[in-house]
Amino acid sequence: MKYSLEEFEKFDKIKSKVLKYVLYKKRTEQEVRQKFSKEIEENILEDIIENLKENSYIDDYNYIERAINEYINLKSLSIKEIKYKLYSKGIENSLIEQYISNNKDALEEYEKRSAYRIINKKRNVADENEIREYLLKKGYKDENINEAFNEE
Repeated sequence: MKYSLEEFEKFDKIKSKVLKYVLYKKRTEQEVRQKFSKEIEENILEDIIENLKENSYIDDYNYIERAINEYINLKSLSIKEIKYKLYSKGIENSLIEQYISNNKDALEEYEKRSAYRIINKKRNVADENEIREYLLKKGYKDENINEAFNEE
């Protein structure tokens, strides 16, 4: 899109504001849209988002990778819960599925370890059926739950 000097200065100022938002903490494309859709004209926001994507400031696939690594290091989640968290950030389902498919073995292993941690945590306060029910409600796969129970 072509801009006059005055329009370019305005565009640059708005872009700097959006860039500051993205650099403060990695954001998804959808998060940027939600934050600025009311205050920035749609065509200008589209240009800014495209520019930030071209320069890799916004990269949803990279966001998935970073978020999943953070979840793995800090939380005990099922693959289903991870998908839901990413989907709630406005990331396209096809991108989420692609990442999970490309990293299936590592994520399955993570889910088994997570189930194992939860089993050990809840063992003193709940019986095996209650724990199993809890894990199933959280989206853990039956085979991963069974393997986690058998690891003891």
